[in-house]
Amino acid sequence: MHMDKLAIVVPCYNEEEVLKIASEALRGVLKDLVEKGKIAADSFILFVNDGSKDRTWELIEEEHAAHPASVYGVKLAGNVGHQFALTAGLITAKDMCDVTVSIDADLQDDVDVIEEMIDKFHGGCDIVYGVRKARKTDTFFKRVTAQGFYKLMGAMGVKTVYNHADFRLMSQRAVEEFSKYKETNLFLRGMMPLIGYQTDSVYYDRKERVAGESKYPLKKMLALAFNGISSFSVKPISLILGVGLFILFVSALALVYALISYFTGHVVQGWTSLILSIWFLGGLQLLAIGLVGQYIGKIYIEVKGRPRYNIEKVLTDHGVEEERG
Repeated sequence: MHMDKLAIVVPCYNEEEVLKIASEALRGVLKDLVEKGKIAADSFILFVNDGSKDRTWELIEEEHAAHPASVYGVKLAGNVGHQFALTAGLITAKDMCDVTVSIDADLQDDVDVIEEMIDKFHGGCDIVYGVRKARKTDTFFKRVTAQGFYKLMGAMGVKTVYNHADFRLMSQRAVEEFSKYKETNLFLRGMMPLIGYQTDSVYYDRKERVAGESKYPLKKMLALAFNGISSFSVKPISLILGVGLFILFVSALALVYALISYFTGHVVQGWTSLILSIWFLGGLQLLAIGLVGQYIGKIYIEVKGRPRYNIEKVLTDHGVEEERG
C-alpha cells in the first residue's frame, strides 16, 4: 500500500530563538503520523531560511546534521519576504513529496490539527485551510484591523478565507498548479482559491509565540493588504472614476448655483470656498495619479520577468549541499 509522503514547509526569518523548538515539535508530529500509518516514514520538514541575519541557517544545518532523514533546509541567497520564501519552499518540496503543509516557525498555529488536515486530504481534498476559531489572543486594535482587512478584501472582489493566513495543506497537484502562477506580486491567500480543486477547512485556536518577536508588524500587514488588493482587483481605479464623476455632478450643481446668484445679484466673495475646492480637487488628482502609478509600477516589475528568489543551498537526505541558481 502506497503511503503519502508529507513535507512540512516552514519559512524562517531571524527565528533562532524558536527554530529548535519548532523542529522538535514538528518532528514529533511526523513521528506520530507515521506510527498511525497516515504518512510515509520518509516524510520530512523543510526549513526555508529567508536571508536571516541571526544564526537561523546555522541551526537549520545543525538540525539537518542531527536528523538528516527528517529535517531538510533551503537557504535563499537574500531576504525576499515571507510570501516568496514560502513559495520557494513549496516549489522545492513539490517533486519530493505527495502533500505539503505550510506553517510558520513561531508555532502559533496548532500543529495538532495537521493530522486532521491529512485525514481530509485522504478524503479527497487537495487544499485544506487552517482557520482560526476566534481572535481572543489578539489586542483590540489588531482584532478590529484584521476584521477590517478581510471585509475590505471582500469589498474589493478578492476571494479569501476568513481568518486564514498561510497555514494550509496542499496536494502535489495543487502545488504543481500553483507553480504555474508566475506573477511577482504574490498574495498567496488570494491565489489559493483560484487554483480550484476540492477544498475544506480545519479550525483551531491560535497560540502565543513560544519565543521571539512577531515578524509581521503593522507596517508589513498594511503592505500585504495593499499588495493583495492591487494584485487581484482594479476596483480602486473604478472607485476613483466614480468619485470623479460624483465631483463632476456636484460641480455642475455649483455652476447652476453660481449662475443663479449672479443673475439675482447675490454675489458673495468666495475666496475661501474657491481655495478649498482647488485643494480638494488637487489632492484628489494626486491621489488618482498615485494610485494609477502603483498599478503601472507593478506592471513594470512584472514585465521585467526577474527571478522571484535565488536558492543558494539545499540540504536533503542525500547529505549533500546542492548549489542552485
